[in-house]
Amino acid sequence: MADIIAEIPAVTDSAGPRRPEWLKAKIPGGENYARIKQLVDHQRLHTVCEEARCPNLGECWNSGTATFMILGDICTRSCGFCAVKTGRPDYGLDWDEPRRVAETVRTMNLRHAVITSVNRDERRDGGSPIFAETIRVIREFVPTCSVEVLIPDFKGSDEALKTVLDARPDILNHNLETVPRLYHIVRPQANYRQSLEVLERSKKRGFVTKTGLMLGIGERTEEILEVMRDARAVDCDILTLGQYLQPTREHLPVDRYVHPDEFRMLKEEGLAMGFRHVESGPLVRSSYHAANHV
Repeated sequence: MADIIAEIPAVTDSAGPRRPEWLKAKIPGGENYARIKQLVDHQRLHTVCEEARCPNLGECWNSGTATFMILGDICTRSCGFCAVKTGRPDYGLDWDEPRRVAETVRTMNLRHAVITSVNRDERRDGGSPIFAETIRVIREFVPTCSVEVLIPDFKGSDEALKTVLDARPDILNHNLETVPRLYHIVRPQANYRQSLEVLERSKKRGFVTKTGLMLGIGERTEEILEVMRDARAVDCDILTLGQYLQPTREHLPVDRYVHPDEFRMLKEEGLAMGFRHVESGPLVRSSYHAANHV
């Protein structure tokens, strides 16, 4: 079955702007998509591709890549942009999950694995031991595969961050998501400075660091550039910039659709600031083309 290119539905919120003709994504389908879907379901795993309704799901799954979401599918936070379920998990840590992820990475023959998670704020360790064990087991099963982790802020816990870093991921990713002015509505349980400190502490320990922003949620261009400068001030290496898309009518509305020309301008500005790699475009997400960021 060939990939089908389709325009994303024209309107998610009648009060918001209409989606432009150039904002298109691939409809999930194809032989590899079906194979990975069956594999993920068989291993009882979650992917952020599905849970967060990523517009690149069709493209990535057909190219044989996926971003694994560990620690369950219920998040203790209620970010205004995210489609992942919110609540208080009634389950503990699944210590078999790292093995299932690693087996899936091996079956998919990945050269780069991306591991993210929900927030587990009900736990003091934030679930960090499962991150560490997942990195360790992937390295055991597939020594040639590089590992990127997209981590929560762990409520600022240096001990939880150290647990992850001690497992030596190849890339430490933590998304700033938006500009400080909008944190109270976009990331109400997070703190901008705390997120910057996650990147700063990781860099000081010698890791390649990465962060990302969603655009079109109410920020101004100068605010985007200021966040980019803040990220470079803590020596962040890699930046992703993408268009926010409202997952349901209950989530924050789209304020504007950022034109590809502005994404190109921001990429040029980011490279001039010293980022070693900038992935910038309407459908870019944190793990989009992630294997190229190593």
